[in-house]
Amino acid sequence: MPGYLDHARVGPLSRPAARALAGANGLATRMAPADLDRLFALGDAARASAARLLDARPHELALSPSTSNGLFTVAAALQGPGTVLVPRGEFPANVYPWLRFEGRGGPDVRLVEPDEGRHITPESLRRRLTPDVVALTVSAVDSLTGHVAPLAALKEVLGPHRLLIVDAIQGLGAVPLEVEAADVLVSGGQKWLRAGWGAALLLIRDRCAARLAPGLGGWAGVAEPFAERHPAPPLPGAAAHLATNPDFPAAAALGAALDDLAGQGGPAAVGARIRTALAELLDRAERAGAEVLLNGLGPAERAGIGTFRLPGHDPAAVHQALEAAGVVTTRRGEWIRLSPHASTPAAATDLFAEALAPFARPTGRARTATAAPATPEPVPPDPASGTPPTRTTSPSSTTLTQEPTCPTN
Repeated sequence: MPGYLDHARVGPLSRPAARALAGANGLATRMAPADLDRLFALGDAARASAARLLDARPHELALSPSTSNGLFTVAAALQGPGTVLVPRGEFPANVYPWLRFEGRGGPDVRLVEPDEGRHITPESLRRRLTPDVVALTVSAVDSLTGHVAPLAALKEVLGPHRLLIVDAIQGLGAVPLEVEAADVLVSGGQKWLRAGWGAALLLIRDRCAARLAPGLGGWAGVAEPFAERHPAPPLPGAAAHLATNPDFPAAAALGAALDDLAGQGGPAAVGARIRTALAELLDRAERAGAEVLLNGLGPAERAGIGTFRLPGHDPAAVHQALEAAGVVTTRRGEWIRLSPHASTPAAATDLFAEALAPFARPTGRARTATAAPATPEPVPPDPASGTPPTRTTSPSSTTLTQEPTCPTN
């Protein structure tokens, strides 16, 4: 759909990912011995592609079914006394794993108030560090405001002996992230990577692997799964945390999406296009009198997400008007979230502006908003089908070429 601006909820499956998924499913319909070997190789290829993107070794990566499953895997692995810091306002996928394992062998959970309403800064983290803190878990990109977390600065404050655990689903594939700072990183592929559901990346760096026991590791995570005595020795690296084999067709789609991202110039090039598209949309919203949440973020501080509201107008009515005009967005209470991609066509900006015209204020732009977000709402089935067309280059526009199921991020 030309007006699809909801990649932060789910990205329509890209053509390379769709082809890879169909090809892998074709192998699965035959299941000759050679076909099974090829399916397993698709998982290895996806991990290799992810390793290049994340500047990691392939054995530091495993394929998890989802972001939520990966975070639960990490929570089960982080055993012993201590405290994990969780910023208040994190998406629930990065809250419940820690709450569930608190008192079950995992560390205590301390919810901390973020600065400026939504995100934690290195300064506020430093104030909250106590000797019992063993880890900070944080989203690389806030799912409502689009704020990009300063991962390197946060890790510097934590130091080498505390873990930085990152939920990267709202940033991976959308903008460059300081992934080298993450000791542990988890990200599904159904949002900005446009790879669909069923496979997520689980990165566990060698520098912290010894501190994470294979709490959910099953037969697929051991070196001798058919040994006479159990437990058998765990596999090296992140594979020790696998409960079973990955979804190989989903892994093939994820690998193809990662290769497609690299072929488009990587996160820096794709992210620049996404940010340009988002800036145009937010500019049109401000012209209509909208307040933009955290509008003071610098260019490198905002990813592909921008959120606005129109004072004096029912947000449900605004959201419905956008949908009626063919503009697909997500509403969070009084806020409406925009999340274009590099493939978003220029026509989407015009559709968006036309849909807002009946609500426009004649007095110009509104003030920046800093209010706290509302609770996520349940999400209807994905309305997207297919890949949006490509933005056409012109002198005034740049060429445009991520957890529970309900609600999604």
